[in-house]
Amino acid sequence: MGRAFEVRKNAMAKTAAAKTKVNSKYGKEIYVVAKNGGSDPDTNQSLRRLIEKAKKDQVPAHVIDKALEKAAGGAGEDYSPARYEGYGPGNCMVIVDCLTDNPNRTIKDVRLPFTKTDSKIGSPGCVAHMFDHFSILGFAGDDDEAVLEALMMADVDVTDVEVEDGKVSVFAPHTEYFKAKTALTDAFPEINFEVDEITFVPQTQVEITNEDDIANFEKFMGMLEDCDDVQNVYHNAIVSA
Repeated sequence: MGRAFEVRKNAMAKTAAAKTKVNSKYGKEIYVVAKNGGSDPDTNQSLRRLIEKAKKDQVPAHVIDKALEKAAGGAGEDYSPARYEGYGPGNCMVIVDCLTDNPNRTIKDVRLPFTKTDSKIGSPGCVAHMFDHFSILGFAGDDDEAVLEALMMADVDVTDVEVEDGKVSVFAPHTEYFKAKTALTDAFPEINFEVDEITFVPQTQVEITNEDDIANFEKFMGMLEDCDDVQNVYHNAIVSA
């Protein structure tokens, strides 16, 4: 896979407004996961993973606690996941994941960035088959054989293990996330995960070089960032400097 596996997710700038957006995103997702699977991280693995990720992204404790309390109380909005797919500027492939309490509003908000940048929102599944849904765990190390052995001993379905520049990257199907992380934590108690996520990785990539396409791509991503219901954006674009 080489460096082509690198996740091309949208990275929000470290501004006050963007930080508020990140906090809101995590608060909503924690609320939904806790409401659906229980508000105790010890018994809800998905919730535990999400809280750990939120803390790594410096989400304040009060944001996490408020979402958990809201879920435990049983009140609040009923959010449901929504996924939209299509082709963005430069004909790149795009997946947009949302949490919504109003699907009509959300599709309208998500459609607008496509319309305003001469892009095309497609039908469900139109591009998802060109992405792999992976668990990715990355940490310092250089012994891929020991890592692979630990995973195989735990009967983890491993897709790939790579070592590059003193970093080990483990790829597994998204369904193997908890199994893989537990196996690595048990085998290497001092492990510190620098990469710890479930994401969509494009099988192919497209380079955007045209100035108009680059400008449209930046506009497209910016507009998606501004959509309150958008949680994650995945794409296969490489934007030339």
